[in-house]
This record gives sequence, C-alpha cells and structure tokens, in this order.
Amino acid sequence: MKSQQSVMNRSAQPRLLLSAISLAVMALTNQASAQSDDANMTRVEVTGSSIKRVANEASLPVTSVKAEDMVKQGMTTLADFMMALPQSASLAPSNAGSGTNINLRGLGVNRTLVLLNGRRLANEAIADGYANLDVIPMSAIARVEVLRDGASSIYGSDAIGGVVNFITKTQFEGLQLTAQAVQPEKKGGGDEQRLTATWGKGNLQTDGWNVYATVDAHQRTRLNASDRAYLSSAEKLTELGRAPSLGTGGNATPANFTTPTNKTAQNPYGRTGCLAPYSIAGQNGTCVIDNNEYGTALYANQQVTFYARGSLKLSEDHIVSIDYSRGEEFIKATRNPTNALAVKGVAPTISSTSKWYPGGSGGVPAVAGLNNAPLTVTWAVADLGAATTKDVQLNQRIAVTDEGIIGGWDYKAGLVVGISERDNYYYSGYVTGQGLIDGLKNGKLNPFGLQDTDGKAYLASISVDGAKNRTSKSTFTGVDFTASKALMELPGGSLALAVGADLHRDTTEDTKLAIVSDVTYANTSPSHGEGQRNVAALFAEINAPITKTLELNGAVRADHFNDFGTTVNPKLSFRWEPMKQLMFRGSANTGFRAPTLFDAYGYRLPGATGLTAAKWDDPVLCPGGTPGVAGTGKPIAGQVAANVCNVQLPKQTGSNAGLRPEKSKGFTLGVVMEPFKDATLSLDYWNIRMTDMLANLPEQVYFLDPAKYAAYFVRNTDGTINYINNTTMNLGGQKAGGIDVSGSYTFPKTSFGTFRVNLDGTYLTQFDNQLFDGSPFVSNIGQFGLASNGTTSSFPIITYRWKHTLRLNWASGNWNSTLTQNYNSKYTDQNLVAKQYWRDINSYKLWNLTTTYSGFKNIQITAGITNLFNAEPPATNSSLYSFGYLSSAASPIGRAYNVRATYTF
Repeated sequence: MKSQQSVMNRSAQPRLLLSAISLAVMALTNQASAQSDDANMTRVEVTGSSIKRVANEASLPVTSVKAEDMVKQGMTTLADFMMALPQSASLAPSNAGSGTNINLRGLGVNRTLVLLNGRRLANEAIADGYANLDVIPMSAIARVEVLRDGASSIYGSDAIGGVVNFITKTQFEGLQLTAQAVQPEKKGGGDEQRLTATWGKGNLQTDGWNVYATVDAHQRTRLNASDRAYLSSAEKLTELGRAPSLGTGGNATPANFTTPTNKTAQNPYGRTGCLAPYSIAGQNGTCVIDNNEYGTALYANQQVTFYARGSLKLSEDHIVSIDYSRGEEFIKATRNPTNALAVKGVAPTISSTSKWYPGGSGGVPAVAGLNNAPLTVTWAVADLGAATTKDVQLNQRIAVTDEGIIGGWDYKAGLVVGISERDNYYYSGYVTGQGLIDGLKNGKLNPFGLQDTDGKAYLASISVDGAKNRTSKSTFTGVDFTASKALMELPGGSLALAVGADLHRDTTEDTKLAIVSDVTYANTSPSHGEGQRNVAALFAEINAPITKTLELNGAVRADHFNDFGTTVNPKLSFRWEPMKQLMFRGSANTGFRAPTLFDAYGYRLPGATGLTAAKWDDPVLCPGGTPGVAGTGKPIAGQVAANVCNVQLPKQTGSNAGLRPEKSKGFTLGVVMEPFKDATLSLDYWNIRMTDMLANLPEQVYFLDPAKYAAYFVRNTDGTINYINNTTMNLGGQKAGGIDVSGSYTFPKTSFGTFRVNLDGTYLTQFDNQLFDGSPFVSNIGQFGLASNGTTSSFPIITYRWKHTLRLNWASGNWNSTLTQNYNSKYTDQNLVAKQYWRDINSYKLWNLTTTYSGFKNIQITAGITNLFNAEPPATNSSLYSFGYLSSAASPIGRAYNVRATYTF
C-alpha cells in the first residue's frame, strides 16, 4: 500500500465493492502527484518513520507533492503551497510581514515542525520561534512531504500538529536556467519576478559522486492599499459598520486640536478643509487620516537563496554528503505617517507665539474663542510619508551526513549547524518624538499643513532613517544517529527495529536598541532577552508485520530539557489491508511542548511594549458603549475622545518566567480504498487534545467583559491605561478534530489526451478553545470565536468548516494543463459592530489555470492565470483588518498572469 492517499497504482480488476462510493470518487482526490505511477521497490525512509521500507507500505497519513506539480498549479512561492494545503491555517502572503510560516490544523506555528531533509532548521529569532519558509531555496526542492499526524515520538516532542519536510534534490547534472514573471491585471504593485540557475556535475551511480548548486532570486513589489482602494472605500466600510466618519479628532494633516478648557476636538479648516490625499473628513468638523493613502495591501519582499550539495559514494553501502544553504530576505513594512505623541508625559502643543497658530502670520485660519490658549494637537506628519521599516533576515545552515549499512544495520548520522539572524531598520519616515515636541514648541513645524522650507529642513535634522532598531539571532546545533535493522521474519514480513539518539542546542538573543526610546511613534522600549536550551533524546521504533495484511508499529522517544526536565512520548500505529483495494490505518500519540526560548527568556519590560492591533474603547475612560464594539462609548469629563475612544491602546507583551509546558494527546483513524481501477479514496479522522496551552489572550476577551479582566488593565495614577497585560501565559485547553478527505480518478485515455480529477479537503468536526482551566470550551468553527493558540500575529485563527483544493488535469503529448480551485466555506464575521451590521462572510473560491508545453528542445514553457475569475477577497467587519477584507486568508491582487520558461543545457 502507498504511504498516502494513493493506494494502488497496480493494475486491478474492476470491483463491485463500494459501488455507492464509487460515483463520488470521481470528484475526490489526493496528492497523487507525489507518487510514481510505477511500483518502486526501493527501500526509503518515509516522513514519520525511522525505518526504511518500500514507500507504499507506510501507514501514516502523508501528503507528498513534487516541485514540478507546484509549478503546474501556478504556485510561485512556498507560501502559495502552504495556503492551498487544506490542513494549513497559514497566513496569506499579504500578512507575512515576518516571512512565511506553516500552521497545520490551525494549532499554531510553534506546533508544526519544519524540517529540511529530515532535520531541523534554526528558527527565526523572534517571539514566534518559527522556521521562515522563505529562506528555503525553492529551486532546490524535489518534493514536500506533509505528515498530517503528531510525530513527537520520532522528531521531537513539539511535533504536535504535524511535520512538514522539505526534501531537496539528491543530485543534479547539467545546467538549468529559469525565468518567471507574475503581472497583476490591475495597475499598481504586487508583480513578481524570479530568476533561477542550477548547475551540477557527476553521477552518484556511475561516477560515485555529484556536486550541484542553485541560486534563486525572487522579488515582489509593494501593493499599496490605494491601488485597491475600492476594497476598503468609505462606502464599503460603512456597509460593514466601520464607517471612517466614526473617527473624530484623530491624528491627521491638518492636525486636530483641543484646549485646556475644551476637550472636544476641533480643526481650524473644518471638515471641508481636510487635506487630500492625506486626510478625509471626520465627525464634528475634524479630519481623520486616509488609511488607503498610506496602507499596504501587500508587503514588498525580496529573497535571494542559495543551496549547494556535494555527495561522495564511498562504496555501494556508504554515501557521505555535505550541504549548505543560505537564504536572505528583505521585507519592507509600512504604516501611517509618524504621529506627534506625548514624550515623558509632555503632550505635543503649539503656543500662540508660533506663526502656525490659528489666525497667526502663517496663514492658518483663525478659530473663535481660543484666547491664545496653548493647543494640544493630534498630528500625523504627512510630509514624512508612510513610516517604513526594513526587515533583513539571513538564515544559514550546513549539514554533514553519512548514510550506509554496517553489519546489516541501515544507519544515518548527521551534524547540523544553523544560524538565523534578523535586523530591523527605520527605513523612511521616522523621526525622534522629542524632536517633534521641540519643533512645535519653537514654531518651526506647522501641524496644520505641509511644511515650508525651514520645516522640511528641521524634519530632516531629527530623522532616524537608516538606523538599526532591533537585532536578533538564533542558532541550532545538533547531532543525531539512527540505525535500523530487520531482526527476524514474521508471517507478514521482517520485524524491524530502529534506535537513535539526538542531541541539540538552541540559543536565542533579541535586543531592541536604545534608539527605540527616542522614536515615540514606534511605541516600544529598549530591551534585551536571551536564552539557551539543551535537549538530549533517545528514541526507538519497532515495525511488526504480524500477517500479510496486518502491520503494527510502535515508537517511543524520551527528551530531556535542561530547563524543563524529561518527557517520554509514545506512538502506536497500525495498518490493516484485508484486500488490495482496501486499507485501514490508525495511530495514537502524546506530545509535550516546552515554552519557546522567547516565551521563557525573552524581554520583560515594566510598561507597554506596543499597541493593540485593533481599536477599542477604554472601558473606564470611555464607558457606556456596547462591550467589545469600538466607537460606541463616550469619554468621561476631562478626557479627549481621540485618546480613549475607538483607538489603539497600549499593551504589554513579552516573556513569562512562570510558564509551564503544554501537553497533548492525539489519534487518527482512516480508511483508504480503490473501488475500481485508477480511482482512490481516503478518509482520515484526526483528533487532538491539548492542555495548558501557551498563548496570549485574544484582544476582544478583555473588552467583551472588562469587569472580569479588570486586573489585566494596569493604570497610571491619573486613570489612563499604562498597559494591558497581554504577555504569554498558560491558558486552558483545546479540542480539535476533523476528517481529511482525499481521492482521485484518472479517466480512460482518449484521443484528446488523459484527464484526471483530484480533490484534497478537510472537514472540521471540532475546534474548541478554553480560555482558562475550568472555564467552558467555546467552538471556533466557522467563526472568529476566542481561539488563541500562539503568538504568531494579532490575526485570529481562521477555522473553516470545510476547505479543499480541487484539481482538473489534462495531459496530451507535450501539453499539460491544470485547472485548480481553492475553496473555503462561509464564515461568521467577528461582528463587534452595531447589531444591524452583523453578517456572514461568504464562501471563497479561487480558480487558477496553468498550461505547460515541453515540445521545444530543452525548453519548457508554463503560462497561467491566477485568480481566473478575478474574485475579490472576502469582506469583514473585524477591526483587526485595517482595510475591510480578510487579508490573512486571501490576496487583494486580483487576476494575475504568470509566465515561466526553463532552459536545460
């Protein structure tokens, strides 16, 4: 039997078995592209097991996809692959501001183990501690294997959600050049270019050696929110209950102001004088910033990756290899222009001596009743443009491996050293907060319009553009050894044993530099955190083919953490094949995940470290509204609405020394069948239970019941919020379960060619979260809910009831064409708006079409259309999404054209 959904490519007579199901099979699929059409009897190691065997004998649910099949589906990056995977809840590229992650089952990126050739990488040195897929050279990938099951007993106790194993080419000969371009149909950014060169020499089989190298350069330009302004227009946001006019007195150009005796925001130009395109009219004669003007729908991104591998065949039974990878990524992230904010309790004010005071010599209109009182301004400095940071990530890895046979034992040994470095820079639009305060005070800066020559020169003098503000580094050093051997013959085959050991050390260091205290708009403080962890493990696996039809497998792994003690995690699985057309499989396992190094040892600051992702009403200073619905409260006497109502509030994130490890239990039970020739169908039920989950409380929890969570609001002596405690903590449990449905059917060959239909989907039966131990479980299926299972981002986990990828393929001679549909079922919106705006998010269907022609000598050309029917991303009323659509689940690019050409010398 085959290791994943494709169970028999062997010829078989049509059966009457399961005739009722057979009609549905033609609309079902698996990742059959990962299997060879010929039964290959070579013994290999399959992801999820340490024992070599014939590839089609494994019992675990593994999805395998070849690199060439990603191309045929129009995928240009590994992020595209992760988004299309039904078992993945990864963020769309538009939100991958830190790179691309993989989140199997929606359990969090920290619970999905990412491997390169079966071994770990160094995690990115940030709070999430995940492996950034963007630094993996796509041109070196031969296939990707996804184990949709817990694998703590094989790879380590943290492989709770599953394992994604990127497997590179074993060898390559010749020279191959590839060029690719993606061009959106609509104007603006978001276009992509890729250039790849791969060279190799030698043949392991005939020469006894091979060496190859590949370099891959990819870039994507920024897509401004203004380039897709229709997706988040004022009219559309109003329909969603998020009308921009709800804002009043926020930061804008021209600035709004208050006086010591009048806390109602005013603007000297009134609502008709708001300065386009920098601001639009707000309430009560004020101006508010135009988010579309500065917002980013898709980050600018550049990647340059390199991979080299050399292999030497010492004998028929021994191969030594060394491989080196280097991935560098540049990401530019933008936000609204720098705001003038209070510094050490001193608010940005303008006095009557400034020529820019209303009615002064600078030409700002007079406002009645000011009486030369100082004005506190809420100002976004339009002259600076969008505030942009540049993130530079460098990930390097070297691995030395030795594989062979000694005394009848298959063995493999490896040494891996990985280093991940990440630096962040103020790229453009950032100035010192004190500089703005001083510039307003001395009259050089005009908060009510664009700057004159002197004002521009002053802004330049307080700029911090180009300065590094954060530096991080993480390392991974590991050695491992595994040996397996057939011990004896059983009625069904060889009883095999594998034993192994693994020793690795992780380190992390993260420093926010002193300059961040000067840049008030960045709203963070200097900090430093570092930690290290040693893990030693012993593991064993035994595979027992009891009969020709029944196989049992058991594995156990003991991990010792120098900071969290020892944990032992077993796994049991079975495979029963009562007939060639039918197989049952199942497994049960436990897991244990220690806090990430950042969660346990990262920075700890006494005050705020940032702002909430969404806007909220301060429940004490802006009371009276609907709980959780921003903009419905009213400021109490002496407070300014722009400061306490419908605003981002200060929060504290960071490590927690008191965290406990989380634990899990899981099981799978599945059936794989071939009801008739060239048709396969598999159903796999999976179930995971977790306790003491390490996560942050979702923001809405605090505001839906502020009295219950009042202790988390830490206030200053004047009653304003110092910070909301949003540090990592042990929450309650999670119960998740579902059914993976896969199948395929190849139609009889016709004169027009061969047609094939595939479907791979996941149906969620349960996704319940518990905020704290003892509290009730709440379902999150098909709704925003209160799911929180990590610190990946401020975006909620999207848990669709049903998600699938459907592929229709046609092949004839040199032609190959694939039509792909990615489908997400409907979703209940967050609905933290007025009740009349409550709504559902409709199901989302994305169609891609690609065609490949290989009839030219040495040349292969692929052309395709992404988002064939130009579907818009689903709209949402959640204020977590700045632009009114579900950017974590869909791209705003629209229809795009993709051309790729490969020349092989």
